[in-house]
Parts: sequence; C-alpha cells; structure tokens
Amino acid sequence: MFPAPVRALPPLLALLSMALAGACACANAPATGAGPGICHADEVQWAVGQPGDQATMGRVWRESGAGLLRAIGPDRPVTRDHRRDRVNVFLDAGNRITAVTCG
Repeated sequence: MFPAPVRALPPLLALLSMALAGACACANAPATGAGPGICHADEVQWAVGQPGDQATMGRVWRESGAGLLRAIGPDRPVTRDHRRDRVNVFLDAGNRITAVTCG
C-alpha cells in the first residue's frame, strides 16, 4: 500500500485539472453585448496628450469600462481582431498618448 500523501495525489490532480479547465473556459469566452467589460472610449478622450504612465493607463482602463487595455507604441505590430471589451491606447515615441479607441 502507498503512504497517505501518495494516495491523495490522484484526487488532488483531478481537482486541479478541473479548476484549470474551468478557468480556461471563462478566459476564452467571447465578450457579451452588455454588461461590464465593454469599452467606452468616448469617456476617456481626456487622456490624449497625457503621459502614458501607470497612473494614467490605470485610470483610462477603469474609466473606459473595458475589461482589457492594450498599449500600442510606435511601429508596434498589432492584431486586427476587434474586441468590444478592449481599450487601445496609442503612444508616441515620447510615451504620450496620441489616441484612445475601442477594439
């Protein structure tokens, strides 16, 4: 017979795998049409011209209502996928915000 810690391992691994599978399902769920997490870029146009520091970016994220924030620097390639739950913050070479959009 195996000692108690070894016998407890399979049930613990099963619980861990179920928890991870549930987390992945939630993370990959598409954005719904209503509720929290939908971007409202019109609410954060005050940020254009502001420095792209942590405090400003945090405020943009909170006030836009978006679930995600994507900082886009000059010459940085980005995907073309449109996400209603993401706010895009465009930065110039001097780390100043030049535009705020949703997508």
